[in-house]
Amino acid sequence: MFNSQAPVPGDLPSSKQLLKSTVIAGAAAAAILVTVVLPSEYGIDPTGVGSAMGLTEMGEIKTQLAEEAEIDRVKATAPSRPAPAQEGSSLLDRIVHEFGISSAQAQEIRQDEMSVTLKPGEGAEIKLTMVKGAKANFAWTANGGKVNFDTHGDGGGENISYEKGRGAAEDSGVIEAAFDGNHGWFWRNRTSSPVTVTLKTDGAYADIKQMM
Repeated sequence: MFNSQAPVPGDLPSSKQLLKSTVIAGAAAAAILVTVVLPSEYGIDPTGVGSAMGLTEMGEIKTQLAEEAEIDRVKATAPSRPAPAQEGSSLLDRIVHEFGISSAQAQEIRQDEMSVTLKPGEGAEIKLTMVKGAKANFAWTANGGKVNFDTHGDGGGENISYEKGRGAAEDSGVIEAAFDGNHGWFWRNRTSSPVTVTLKTDGAYADIKQMM
């Protein structure tokens, strides 16, 4: 048998040294969390270091994709209900067929205005229900600040991104549906103050709604 010698008390770290090492390790972990993990995973950048390193944009994309995936998952698991028969729909179908009118042209033209207030770090999404080929004019303003935005669409298992921007105060143009589904805008407020986004639309779409 081998007998190991007990360590000399002077060679062991003191309680003060152990506490100091623990504090330093905790501070380093917190710094990594704030400057690297939060920006790259959640798009949260309280220090500004994440933006300088390009990590915040990566985190915003991850967060947005996760939100969109959750919306698609909820839609996919929701029980489908047969659409109620509408009186006169056969006549409309005959008119569309006889005169060669597309479903986008036959869709009702409407005009709407919606506003949503975003707290710092908060995001919101408004979409139009459109058929393939339908067009809608739009103009939105971020009253009191700037926002990051993504103009995109989804439906029938398809997804498309029309335009993205960062730190924008406004945008306008025409959105043309690439397929039947929901087409619209996602905004996120990355400023330190609330921002109210006001959206005005007019064109061929069946409905406008804020996505939850």
